Amino acid sequence: MEIITKQSPQGCNNICPTPPPLPGPAMNCRRKGSATKGNSCALTATRDLWDNLFDRGYRADVTIRTNDGGIIYAHAGVLGMASPVLRGMLKQAKGVGHKRLISIHGVQHDAVRVFIRFLYSSCYEQEEMKELVLPLLVLSHAFVVPQLKRICEQQLENSLLTLDNVVDVFQLSLLCDAPRLVLLTHRMILRNIKAVSATEGWIAMKRSHPALEKEILESMIYEEQMEKERIRKLNERKIYLQLYEAMEALVHICRDGCRTIGPCDKDLKDDQKPCTYEACKGIELLVRHFAGCKLRVLGGCIHCKRMWQLLELHSRLCADSGSCRVPLCRIKSRNNLRRMR
Repeated sequence: MEIITKQSPQGCNNICPTPPPLPGPAMNCRRKGSATKGNSCALTATRDLWDNLFDRGYRADVTIRTNDGGIIYAHAGVLGMASPVLRGMLKQAKGVGHKRLISIHGVQHDAVRVFIRFLYSSCYEQEEMKELVLPLLVLSHAFVVPQLKRICEQQLENSLLTLDNVVDVFQLSLLCDAPRLVLLTHRMILRNIKAVSATEGWIAMKRSHPALEKEILESMIYEEQMEKERIRKLNERKIYLQLYEAMEALVHICRDGCRTIGPCDKDLKDDQKPCTYEACKGIELLVRHFAGCKLRVLGGCIHCKRMWQLLELHSRLCADSGSCRVPLCRIKSRNNLRRMR
């Protein structure tokens, strides 16, 4: 038996009614009778007019067959203007008299009904969108309705994407040419790989598309390697910044002096302004240790080794060794510094 919607062709008057204005931008429709202000009343009336034209099927000239024998009545002019694919199907459609018959299979009847209704009024109910967002995404891509496709993508990005459906959405976004949705779902899968791999969607993908599962796992390994490389570079940068700050503090101590330590020709005062070099205190302690350490002659003190390394690094990078007051800065040769140790 056929499933017939509440639509039915009506009226056979000879006087054609004035067609309603074209639908406005897409929106989540309010319920009929909701309060409106200003010009929004006219917009609501226009949407209601288009919805009534679809629901009642007044002078419909197209019959759409769906899964399980369902039937939806529509108007060729509306379908042809809204979708170039439907326009081509209508040109090739066969029918009796002025009635033409087309078929839309592969998705449930309700999804086709919501899709055709959107072509009339550019409206949708949020509950229907929540339940049918995936078949609507497929229909909007297959019949080239970019406005509805963008809405489906936004709905999935904002609230409808879950761990249970992320694998299905990922596969559909690949088929429906939705690159932003592909990226979002792929990242979500990688972040929650343990939970996602236990879902029915992952098991079905593993069974039907093993190559896609392999690509996801390989990309996860690549992401882990990239994260390790990022952490390594951050650590290297941190070390470079620490060395730079240490050399700046060393030059500051040897040239200007800092509170209790500095060159012999500087008059150091306890009440001078606080030092702005964060590494200055540590370098000061290192210089004081270096000056009085007895193990450095034997090369057995790790603190003295660090001081030698800092002096060597400064001597290699200093651009004005002739007037630089850092000890041993004029000695550019690494071998010379090693011999002095």
